[in-house]
Amino acid sequence: MKTETFTSFDGTELALHRMGEGPPVILLHGLFSNADMNWIKWGHAERLAEAGFEAVMLDFRVHGRSASPTDPASYPAGVLVRDTAALVDYLGLGEGEFDLVGFSLGARTSLHAVATQVLTPRKLVVAGMGVSGLSEWQKRAAFFKRVIDEFDTITRDDPAYYSRQFLKSQGVNRTAARLLLDAMGDLDLASLANVTMPTLVACGVDDQDNGSATDLAETLPNATYQEIPGAHLDSATKPELGAAIVEFLSVP
Repeated sequence: MKTETFTSFDGTELALHRMGEGPPVILLHGLFSNADMNWIKWGHAERLAEAGFEAVMLDFRVHGRSASPTDPASYPAGVLVRDTAALVDYLGLGEGEFDLVGFSLGARTSLHAVATQVLTPRKLVVAGMGVSGLSEWQKRAAFFKRVIDEFDTITRDDPAYYSRQFLKSQGVNRTAARLLLDAMGDLDLASLANVTMPTLVACGVDDQDNGSATDLAETLPNATYQEIPGAHLDSATKPELGAAIVEFLSVP
């Protein structure tokens, strides 16, 4: 595996991790996580590489080895979609020349990018995402803002305690993270009609964090649904997720 950096649309330095050789698969991780935590640690990237793909894994700004600017100007609306588009430009990829895979925040970013016709992958995989995670993001964001704002006072009996501990373990800059949360908006579900490429919706059997994944699959024009073990966070650790991604992308 090799790690490199590239400059995004506004000059922010972003980290990129690559494994394997073959058709590129861009993988986008979840909130407060990073490429290593979602894709490398549990073997999903290695599985893709062994199947003849190149796993191309972005660390979003404020995450992993990417920069965490604290200037509000670094967080315009749709900033993560713009970062992903900058990555595609950096790689020199055109329409249909890559597959796009996202988990949770990465799934949300992928759907925003495709629904607004910023990106056109060959195939799309969205994991850990349901309808309300797209149309009611502000409610979800309010939860994470509370984790940040009350970081030092959240107690073990608080439902937000686990998220607080995860945020702490990842060393995320909380000032930058809050700015990022404010840069995200809800998605008009009508725009999902633009997501016409073959799409896999994968979700943990006990994962309701972002609403109904089965409803999302039914809403998309060309999607199939696949259930995997686990709740929201631990579903990303299951080998079934990597297997489902490889199987779906390997079909011509």
